[in-house]
Amino acid sequence: MAKQEGINNFDYVSALKESSVQPIGVENELKKSFIAYAMAVNVSRAIPDVRDGFKPVHRRILYAMGELNLNYNQPTRKCARIVGDVLGKYHPHGDSAVYDALVRLGQDFTQRYPLVFGQGNFGSVDGDPPAAQRYTEAKLAKIAEEMLRDIDKNTVDFYPNFDNTLMQPTVLPSRFPNILVNGSDGIAVGMATNIPPHNLTEVIDGTIALLNNPDITIDELMKYIQAPDFPMGGIIMGRSGVRNAYKTGRGNVVLRAKCEIEEAEGGRSKIVVTELPYQVIKEQLIKNMADLVKEKRVEGVADIKDYSDRFGMHLEIIVKKDFNPNVVLNLLYKHTQLQISQGMILLALLDGEPRILNLKQILEAYTAHQKDVVTRRTRYDLGKAEERKHIVDGLIIALNNIDEVISIIKKAEDRADAQEKLIARFGLSEKQAQAILDTRLAKLTSLEVEALKKEGEELDALVAEYNDILAKPERIQEIVIKELEEVKETYGDERRTAISFEEGEIDIEDVVEKEEVVISLTHDGYIKRLPINDYKSQRRGGMGVTAHKTKEDDFVEKMFICNTHDDLLVFTTKGKVYKLKAYAVPEAQRQARGRAVVNLIQVDDGEKVNTIIAVKESSEQGSLIMATRSGFIKKTSVKEFESIRQVGKIAIKLAEGDELIAVEFVNGDDEIITATREGKCIRFSEQDVRPMQRDTQGVRSMKLNDGDYVVDMLIVKPNMQVVSITENGYGKRTPLSDYRLQTRAGKGVKAGIFNNKTGKLVNIKLINPEEDDIIIISDNGTMIRINADEISMFGRDTQGVRIMKTKEEDKVVALAVTPKDSEIEEE
Repeated sequence: MAKQEGINNFDYVSALKESSVQPIGVENELKKSFIAYAMAVNVSRAIPDVRDGFKPVHRRILYAMGELNLNYNQPTRKCARIVGDVLGKYHPHGDSAVYDALVRLGQDFTQRYPLVFGQGNFGSVDGDPPAAQRYTEAKLAKIAEEMLRDIDKNTVDFYPNFDNTLMQPTVLPSRFPNILVNGSDGIAVGMATNIPPHNLTEVIDGTIALLNNPDITIDELMKYIQAPDFPMGGIIMGRSGVRNAYKTGRGNVVLRAKCEIEEAEGGRSKIVVTELPYQVIKEQLIKNMADLVKEKRVEGVADIKDYSDRFGMHLEIIVKKDFNPNVVLNLLYKHTQLQISQGMILLALLDGEPRILNLKQILEAYTAHQKDVVTRRTRYDLGKAEERKHIVDGLIIALNNIDEVISIIKKAEDRADAQEKLIARFGLSEKQAQAILDTRLAKLTSLEVEALKKEGEELDALVAEYNDILAKPERIQEIVIKELEEVKETYGDERRTAISFEEGEIDIEDVVEKEEVVISLTHDGYIKRLPINDYKSQRRGGMGVTAHKTKEDDFVEKMFICNTHDDLLVFTTKGKVYKLKAYAVPEAQRQARGRAVVNLIQVDDGEKVNTIIAVKESSEQGSLIMATRSGFIKKTSVKEFESIRQVGKIAIKLAEGDELIAVEFVNGDDEIITATREGKCIRFSEQDVRPMQRDTQGVRSMKLNDGDYVVDMLIVKPNMQVVSITENGYGKRTPLSDYRLQTRAGKGVKAGIFNNKTGKLVNIKLINPEEDDIIIISDNGTMIRINADEISMFGRDTQGVRIMKTKEEDKVVALAVTPKDSEIEEE
């Protein structure tokens, strides 16, 4: 702000303080304003009231429809008219928000008990939007009138609308617990609510049980209110999450589609879906399943057909021949919205404040509201009865003195004079005198006099009844229970959502047959399984590479036999481990390429799978030994890897720049060899490595010179030989006896002579010359494969011979061992 002429900064500040303008800190003002805004949103827009289960927009819609006399037995009106009334009178927001709320109140797949009867297109379970409000019509559903019943008897408080021209209810009488029956969801500022719908009969039974026994426990309440009951049916898998929600206000419900497996044409099976989980859009579900099939994440699905119509859901999933439909169904449960986990947050407004409530607290708040409604209604009826009794008493006095009354009226100058004289003569009130003057001559017959006397007696009985109700709380409770039972009798129905009392998911292992299989993994990371019997029928002589057809520049690098129920531990260069069941590896034909292993686990960017190990089911497998590039080695019990989440776990703690290079099984008495790029090797006993926890770095395997790093690790096996390869293509076979046993963390011995001619060491591997081939790969993608017995045998301290010719700029980057293939053509 520019400084005024003749006033320095000090004078300006002093003048500002003396004026009516008060300086306010921006930070404090923002805090205060945002808190006020947040509370306004939470209380006035996004969170339902525990008493009627409504947010303001829904309450205003129903109240406005009641004012328009749109009862269930009246004709429908255009939704545009309803929306206009709500906007113009009570809800000054966008028309689309009001129309969307009105539509949801009328959708039988959203509301367990729709409160609005809609005519026209109100949307569909396929996710289709409703027609424009100018085309659709609506009126109150019959059950909605229970929400508004007795609202004109001062049963609830009213407050002014936005322009102070009309009054609107703070809450509806709500003659059933709508907060649970139809549920509610909403996202506020810093909080959210998600209350699923429930069965009306169960909720009312639970409410009555609470009224009869205020000390009832939540477990006892759950005998009546078993779990949510969704409008589209489905199956709730277990009640532990629901029980947590009912006890703490937070939990979850696992909801599964209702599916049956049936026989289809051509000897196939089909999965028939007749009920979907709550709020799952069918068209999106079908698209998701189709995408999963196309991406081969779910195999075995031949076709998906939708026969649904306005009479019900009918979705057919055709299963391919030779695929177990139970396995396919469980995969669909796992990867699609045929099964969902829906969080339950029982958040509602209680005494104007957002609170997370348990089941009993919700019902206690509702019953307190109902007692208040009945009390206020009784007081209102009592006032009306007393008022009418007062009038009747005056009329009886007048009829008993009819001649004098007529004489007074005839002689009076005007109505006011007559009223004053009647009051003075008979001691009447103004209302009684007014009623006498309003009485028609036809009411002066003797029959009418008797009728008035009878009415007076009835009113006396009513006044006494109402006073007795107000004086006895137990009578108010009896009325609440009676009216709840009437609502249940009129609108109650059977539960739609079935409950499976088996906790958790169905174990897929229950439907997978135990059998021996061959798992093969290629250098490029493609994995597959093949029944071992099928394999033996193809290659009687042993495990040939033809068990896995690879692309031209790929090859089988690891092959092992395991059971379909065995666990596969998948290790990556980042030191993480993932777990797969053997049956989760796609079964493929002998000539098939298989599936990329990274599609079966959730690896992070930059992670590369380098080892897969089979852990036999229910067997003691000893320990795993892990080696890193920086020379660390660690032994960890296999038991440490029993529980691994889908996102994997840390198998070894790696320093920055380090990576896991190899993992092998050890049984307690094994010997280990590690080799470095500079050509140093060390052989030591496994017993030199003490067992450690999973999330540790390990110990030194050998001392490394500056710039050197470990390139390979071997577990010594009898009757094997060591084959080595250098970056310039020089290699040799060496007897294991040339590598003497040393103590861990030593400097090791030379694995050969390495110079400018040979280049650095790339890998060492164990081979059986009679059964193995070796594959050598260069950095330009060139690959050669030769029989292991063709490699020359030399002592450890030699340079070997050239095995692969490389150009000056090319280097060998990997050596791999694969089962011998007798079909390889010789150059």
